[in-house]
Amino acid sequence: MRVTGIGIRTPIAAEGNPQLTPELLAATLAKYSRSNEGIEEICAKIDWANPEKSVEAIFKFIDYGHASIGGLTGGIAMTVDNVSMYLAYKLFVFSQMCDGQESSTRYIKLGPESLPEAKVIGIPDELAGEWKALMTEAFARYDQEYARLDKLATEHPELIRYPAGANEKVQKRIRVNYALDRARYFIPLATKTNLGLIMSARMWAQTIKQIESLPHPEAKELAIMLRTELHKFAPKLIKHSTADAATDAQARQMTEHWQQEITRNGVPTKNLLGQVFVSVNRDFPPFLPPTQTLAQSVEGKTNRYSIAGEHLRRIPVRAAWNNIAIAELRDLNRHRTGYRFTPLVPVGFYLPPEIDAKPHEEFLNRWSAFAKKIASQGAVAALPYTLLLGTQVAFEHTQQADNFIYEVELRTGMGSHFRYAEHLTEAARKFFVHVPETRGFTEIGTAEPE
Repeated sequence: MRVTGIGIRTPIAAEGNPQLTPELLAATLAKYSRSNEGIEEICAKIDWANPEKSVEAIFKFIDYGHASIGGLTGGIAMTVDNVSMYLAYKLFVFSQMCDGQESSTRYIKLGPESLPEAKVIGIPDELAGEWKALMTEAFARYDQEYARLDKLATEHPELIRYPAGANEKVQKRIRVNYALDRARYFIPLATKTNLGLIMSARMWAQTIKQIESLPHPEAKELAIMLRTELHKFAPKLIKHSTADAATDAQARQMTEHWQQEITRNGVPTKNLLGQVFVSVNRDFPPFLPPTQTLAQSVEGKTNRYSIAGEHLRRIPVRAAWNNIAIAELRDLNRHRTGYRFTPLVPVGFYLPPEIDAKPHEEFLNRWSAFAKKIASQGAVAALPYTLLLGTQVAFEHTQQADNFIYEVELRTGMGSHFRYAEHLTEAARKFFVHVPETRGFTEIGTAEPE
């Protein structure tokens, strides 16, 4: 695993503007908020030969709260190479105000060489051989289904909704997406991936605290590496990135719940049919009613990026699904808006209609028995690394109505993955029952081409 912080160079057009380190920027803006002086006058007092001295002087002169000033550092970019998909998922869980990207299973074909060493992720020595064998077999089944689906799509192009006039190169890319999208459910959650995140020092510190509280050896190592790299950009604020009693308690409670549920119920291997829950709160204070109709709140809308008015933005929406596969969870979890939650307790295993589950039943039963054995033996740090991307879990997303509609349009629009297009279409139908006025301006796509 490798963590790299990326500095931002000043564009040529802005070379004459003030250039500050992240912490000096935070300190300068903090001083700016409590001074009648302009920014040029404040910058003129900086000791450019020793900018860290100026940071210390401002922090010492005024008692600023670390949380608020940490948000003034601007976006600090970091990349993490060769981290497990599980820990990448947790990074996005904890950094809900980040901008980020992760390696895509839709464009990158993966293999057993992407598995980490068992000891790195906390697999007990006596179970390491069995874990490696099962994960390697999972990849073999991924390869098998990918090859079959690619061949099927080549021989039967009518299975894929190619756009009109698509050339051979475009058709090949769409065909590869078709096969990878459906085979990916056998990929182990332990598989190594790469990701990049951008957020302020405040959010980095909060994220590192929570990562450090997880029981996994990989998480402890990542917290140290992130803290070391962040120290280069915000050395004064990094002291707030250490795990505390609150983060430890929340991580412990979730881990205990996880272990208890898997020990009690095992890891189901059958596809769990879907249930969708959507609740909407349309109550407004009697002294502060909407100033517009819902139709007026989307006046001028041309696409999902158009700004919405206050009426739509003041309606809270909670959507939950009982059977989201981890493959889709990784994508849906990267939405920055609102609060996303899952206890990550397995409730089923999803395979698409194009894959016959019967030839895989014996393998899935062995895999399920192994995961339950890990839980019953108390190896909680190893639990997530036993799961596959087809593992189904319950997932909830709470946000405002404008963001919910954006998510519906994004996740059903052109190029969307077929499965989360199904999930969001079902949620949209439930939402329209609560807010029928939105049906007319919510564009539900057909996720084509695949």
